[in-house]
Amino acid sequence: MTNHQMLRERFNPDGSMLRRQQLRMLELLLELDRICRKHGISYWLSSGTLIGAMRHDGFIPWDDDLDVEMMRNDYLRLLSVLPAELPATMALQDHATDPNYFYHYAKLRDRRSFLEETNNYDRLLKERGIYIDIFPLERQRRWLHIVSEKTTGHMYKIWRTSSDDARSMRQVRRIFRLNRHVVYPVLRCLCRLLGSKVVTSGMGIPYHNPRYMEDIFPLTTHAFEGHLLPVPHDADHLLRGIYGDYMQLPNLDKLQPHVNKLEFYD
Repeated sequence: MTNHQMLRERFNPDGSMLRRQQLRMLELLLELDRICRKHGISYWLSSGTLIGAMRHDGFIPWDDDLDVEMMRNDYLRLLSVLPAELPATMALQDHATDPNYFYHYAKLRDRRSFLEETNNYDRLLKERGIYIDIFPLERQRRWLHIVSEKTTGHMYKIWRTSSDDARSMRQVRRIFRLNRHVVYPVLRCLCRLLGSKVVTSGMGIPYHNPRYMEDIFPLTTHAFEGHLLPVPHDADHLLRGIYGDYMQLPNLDKLQPHVNKLEFYD
């Protein structure tokens, strides 16, 4: 038995709840891929999903989330076409479709499941099925992005420490609107004036690891769960810049799951 097979047997054997979740996330990903191809929208596997592709040709065996990235212009185009393209079993989740959703990136949700996250940030969301995360990237100076993270961090603090959900959500919405309509447009103007060779997660997203366009484009493909899907041009260099030796397995006794409760409706 290979090392990968042993990991699969330990963490996500066929029929396990985690493997069922991974396969449902794969369904979401393949639908996203279909829509992006139809509309000429570029995206790529990212973060732990990209590590999984490069190291395991699929999910990291213990991984319970799935991430993709795209440039902000493509992200805005995707949000405009997704609602009309998705089957009834899936839903786009962003602030426009769910007023209690305060992240600055979108999720594609499955409507045939229920998922409760360990951080409990999702407790008032309208859609709570299995999901994949869709992150926009922007050219920006890292210090400007860190400023945008600080403005968002206060929302997380309010939500995390609240004993009155209705009151705290009103506060969070006010901060979200201020950031979206005032703070972030001003920061984006500064980004255009100053310029940057660095690409990071979009404004307000709490991940500022730098990427470089030459590592990302032109996109190529790599095997992921039996499908050839988009990955950065030099995924190895990109991943090493963020994670170091990503081919080395972490401490398997100290893994932190994202999911507290999971139910399937079909």
